[in-house]
Amino acid sequence: MAADKPSVEQPFTISIPQAEIDLLNQKLGLARFPDELEGAGWNYGVPLEDIRRLTAHWKDSFDWRAAEADINLLPMFTRDIAVDGFGTLNIHYVHKRSEVAKAIPLLFLLPLLTAGSPDHPSFHIVAASLPGFGFSETPKKPGFAGRQYAELMNKLMLSLGYDEYVYQGGDWGHAVGAHLATHFGRKHLKAWQSNMPLSDKPKFFSHPIASIRNIFPHDKTTREGLQVTADFLSKGCGYMAEQKTKPQTLGYSLADSPVGLLAWIYEKLVTWTDSYPWTDDEVLEWVSIYWFSRAGPAASIRIYYEMMGGGSKDRLSGTKWMSIPLGLSYFPREHWRLPKSWGITLGKVVIRSQHDKGGHFAAFEQPEALAGDVRKMFGKGGPAYGVVAGKDGYA
Repeated sequence: MAADKPSVEQPFTISIPQAEIDLLNQKLGLARFPDELEGAGWNYGVPLEDIRRLTAHWKDSFDWRAAEADINLLPMFTRDIAVDGFGTLNIHYVHKRSEVAKAIPLLFLLPLLTAGSPDHPSFHIVAASLPGFGFSETPKKPGFAGRQYAELMNKLMLSLGYDEYVYQGGDWGHAVGAHLATHFGRKHLKAWQSNMPLSDKPKFFSHPIASIRNIFPHDKTTREGLQVTADFLSKGCGYMAEQKTKPQTLGYSLADSPVGLLAWIYEKLVTWTDSYPWTDDEVLEWVSIYWFSRAGPAASIRIYYEMMGGGSKDRLSGTKWMSIPLGLSYFPREHWRLPKSWGITLGKVVIRSQHDKGGHFAAFEQPEALAGDVRKMFGKGGPAYGVVAGKDGYA
């Protein structure tokens, strides 16, 4: 492990230089759009009409300074974290402590979970920007993958005084959670919850009963879910094929063209959600954070290459089943729609929650529902109540 040096927390506010905003506006004004086939709609990708509208709004009407001020209301900090073999990385994070002294330390971001109540547990929230994302520093050499993300996140929690904690994640946060459980489960990570239950098919020697059950036909809902996943793999994973094999090539376009970055992200925001009514300002705030990020937007896609071995393995490679409690949330428009029985390959599943609306970005689309799942899991009577010694979440 890398030697731990004294790490000082520094308050952080976003303050993008005006020159960067001016350069963005200049690039937007010089944008050259592609042609579009008649009646193409979404069949070929993002409609030209949408990107023209969003580009014009980004250039002429969107107020980044107002968005920046809103984000700066969050209690943000940076701290140097040493990672074995990769030196020290300066990591950006939100740290919002609950007023409840016995609140449960939670590596996640959902501010409403900090509120105290006799009816549900409260949490001290820590939400870190992964290296290469947002305002965290990016690794400078190849090989920063699951083991390193887990080490960094665990060291961040320890540096904040949380020797024991719980975790919640989706998307890449799901994979990081699996690696955290593998390397730091039981001693530090006491339980985790995921809203993207990407898992492997049960194998006979590790999960014999589930494996045998998998031989028999699935019910109608499960079959439909598997078809959704198959369709996504055949028609919706072009972005992943490029990002996990040649991220640098794509990176030139994302780093130089704000319109290219906008289209690349907007497609996912629309097609991966459950008809969420995105406003133009919401889309542009999301994309602007990528554009103004510390390392630039190209750095964020390298996680695909590193975690997936340049296309030679999947994102869960190197993880193993752990006995700490695991909760799983299922949202109907998540594109990974695998049989619920497969979830046991991830860990000791103690609770499952099925929702009637919501998609891949559940924390953004359905924050109350996801917060409810976390509270139910860790609250009184829940299967993970009291997993953190002396911190049950109640006053």
